[in-house]
Amino acid sequence: MAKKTVAAKKRVVKIDGVGQLHVMSSFNNVIVTMANGDGQVISWSSAGKMGFRGSKKNTPYAAQMAAQDCGKVAFDLGLRKVKECSFWSHGSPSCLPKTKI
Repeated sequence: MAKKTVAAKKRVVKIDGVGQLHVMSSFNNVIVTMANGDGQVISWSSAGKMGFRGSKKNTPYAAQMAAQDCGKVAFDLGLRKVKECSFWSHGSPSCLPKTKI
């Protein structure tokens, strides 16, 4: 007898007009995440998700394309302004402190 699978409920994220931006840059990839005021992720993108492979993933152009994709999705969902930014460089959160805009 086959077991019935239970579908997980989709998490509902409240989207305000103001949110947070998190950028994580390592030696191999760039990940951009936009979150609401509580820190729940609204959208994310990475250079690998945009189709860049190998050493091209850690270029400024790949980071720009990932940020544009992430911002476009977040804007379509209702995010209008970024109040807080945090940048992590090369996998170490202690490299750059959290900055507020």
